Amino acid sequence: IIPQKQVGRKNDIYVGVISYDHKVALDGKYIAIVSSTVETDNPAAELEPGFKLLHPIEHKFLSVTDMFEPVSNGTEDKCFISTSFDPSSHFELVGADIMDIYKRITGKELELKPKVNSGDEGESA
Repeated sequence: IIPQKQVGRKNDIYVGVISYDHKVALDGKYIAIVSSTVETDNPAAELEPGFKLLHPIEHKFLSVTDMFEPVSNGTEDKCFISTSFDPSSHFELVGADIMDIYKRITGKELELKPKVNSGDEGESA
């Protein structure tokens, strides 16, 4: 994560790199994803601090995707729609959105705790 203030922006820049070890690229090659929220009419220039970390770049693909959010929270019509993926590399806002949708559907907070084994199942003597 390149902090926003470090590069004179309002939003952080996220850089993620995956490789052959992840079974997504040829051995010796890497795929990098540089993302952020668009702030100007020149998104490619906004991501330049992230690109500078990755040289040499063999191929670069640029895309800008609109972000959407539902017009209602779903409690009236029971149609629960998530927001668009956020630009962060760790999907921070998506995780919060999922937990919020769960609460709207069930009325309870989502608890993500490991199940405790009672000792009776799955153990052999």
